[in-house]
Amino acid sequence: MRMRPTLSWTPAGAPLPPTANDVEAVADVVRDGGVLVLSGAGLSTESGIPDYRGETGTLRRHTPMTFQDFVGSEDARRRYWARSHLGWRSITRAHPNPGHHAVTALARHGYLTGVVTQNVDGLHHASGAADLVETVELHGSLDRVVCLACRETSPRAELDRRLRLANPDFAATATRINPDGDAELPDELVGTFRTVPCTACGEGTLKPDVVFFGENVPRSRVEQCYRLVDASDAVLVLGSSLTVLSGLRFVRHAASAGKPVLIINQGVTRGDEHAAHRVDLPLGRALTDLTGLLGLRR
Repeated sequence: MRMRPTLSWTPAGAPLPPTANDVEAVADVVRDGGVLVLSGAGLSTESGIPDYRGETGTLRRHTPMTFQDFVGSEDARRRYWARSHLGWRSITRAHPNPGHHAVTALARHGYLTGVVTQNVDGLHHASGAADLVETVELHGSLDRVVCLACRETSPRAELDRRLRLANPDFAATATRINPDGDAELPDELVGTFRTVPCTACGEGTLKPDVVFFGENVPRSRVEQCYRLVDASDAVLVLGSSLTVLSGLRFVRHAASAGKPVLIINQGVTRGDEHAAHRVDLPLGRALTDLTGLLGLRR
């Protein structure tokens, strides 16, 4: 039985700091530089990619593929690749929004030490931020594929080409796309879909190079993120509910070191108790306001 990932939590402990409806206090901290950005799905919603846990988040109607299901069932892998083959085309059509461009502007003008993103959509790379500061894709990226047998990685575009050849009659239209690139698809279409093996070893199972629910982030990647926190003077959280430990641990680490945590997110987050300042605004508007207060041009 597939278990639904954590949707929410019950706030407890000390009263949360007040929520602001402007970014002036955040700008005062960012102005001093040395800021590490930690971004989540809320940053990409304005690019047309839904989030998991917002008011209209996909976890309210969708149970993502878990690592255990993927490796344990050929039917589960067929289901994933059929749906993802369709959904990935929509992900590739997404473009960076004003929030992504604002992060890139902050990097270009020397305010950032790095970016850690929980998103797998590649939009920080597309906006140019990754060319300016160290950027860690905490949960991997949908544009790469890894073989679970030989560990060879390859471009997702190449797999897409091979899947098109293996399924010449596969025709479907995505009605809903989820943050992991999984499209909703009728079971009868899933059942006819053909998967393909790794071309490097000839038989290995291919998996998107992303961290599935139930799978651990590689330890080396976690340590890289901790080093970025340690090298920074503040952490700016953008569009993440911080519900799961993968991102929350870096907020806790920064707070325990006495570094200011700044949170811009629509809705409460699990890290609010650690925040020096928290802002409840749409990310595009908030970050455009932030760069404006700092006198930056995109």
